[in-house]
Amino acid sequence: MKLFKILVCLLIATTLLISGCAEQKPEEDMVNEEMDIVETAVAAGSFNTLVTALQATGLDETLIGEGPFTVFAPTDEAFEALPEGTLEALLNDKEALTAILTYHVVEGEVMSTNLSDMMALKTVQGEEIIVHITDGNVMVDDANVVQADIEASNGVIHAIDKVILPPSMMEEEEMDIVETAVAAGSFNTLVTALQATGLDETLSGEGPFTVFAPTDEAFEALPEGTLEGLLEDKEALTSVLTYHVVAGEAMSGDLSDMMALKTVQGEEVVIYITDGNVMVNDANVVQADIETSNGVIHVIDKVILPPSMTKE
Repeated sequence: MKLFKILVCLLIATTLLISGCAEQKPEEDMVNEEMDIVETAVAAGSFNTLVTALQATGLDETLIGEGPFTVFAPTDEAFEALPEGTLEALLNDKEALTAILTYHVVEGEVMSTNLSDMMALKTVQGEEIIVHITDGNVMVDDANVVQADIEASNGVIHAIDKVILPPSMMEEEEMDIVETAVAAGSFNTLVTALQATGLDETLSGEGPFTVFAPTDEAFEALPEGTLEGLLEDKEALTSVLTYHVVAGEAMSGDLSDMMALKTVQGEEVVIYITDGNVMVNDANVVQADIETSNGVIHVIDKVILPPSMTKE
């Protein structure tokens, strides 16, 4: 009987010990609460400039909210690669800085496995970023994703190696005269003729130049066989083309009635202005002042010929 009581006491003590251990186990295995996007960026140590910018605009308060958000986060090195003075200027321009930062944020949680090539993602700023995937390499606009899927309690961070700009904030690189003519799509014959003579290289140069550019319809209106003949006679074609070009930039506002302009060919074209209608020799200017990086194009409806080529 005494042995039985001892065994019962041991059993109770063992049960209490096990029970006590069971109560302590959750506390010992407790996992730290996951950090939000801003806390995660701070802890990473490689997004210090981004965090400073977020704090300067108050967007840090937004990104510690419920979310979820996807942040394409430029590293400190990405900010350092900006042209000198750019970051300082942005920190003094809250509106512009806010636009740039919100262009790096997408609502919802988009993991790397959710991305696909040429996917467009609408940003909080309002414009879209484009995802490019080539051989497993992921880009967002022209920035490389250098670390993906950094999870936070209210979204995900993808680290990128460049600060990306909204299209509306990017200055479009102005095209030169030849590039503008090609892009217009209505000067195909003129471009072909320029290439045949090598003058496309000249008109891609520094300039500036003023080009009175005949449309495709203008070339089609030439007498049958004329264009073909010119394309086989480089010297004559060069003379005709350079007669349409004036050195310097002459905008429509610079033109006056009976003005004579010396062409690159050497002879002059004459401007006529009547009731607001502008003519160059006997060709009508149908569209004026197409500005390019190295001059201006005025569209004309007729191919004009140097006087020396029209003498009988």
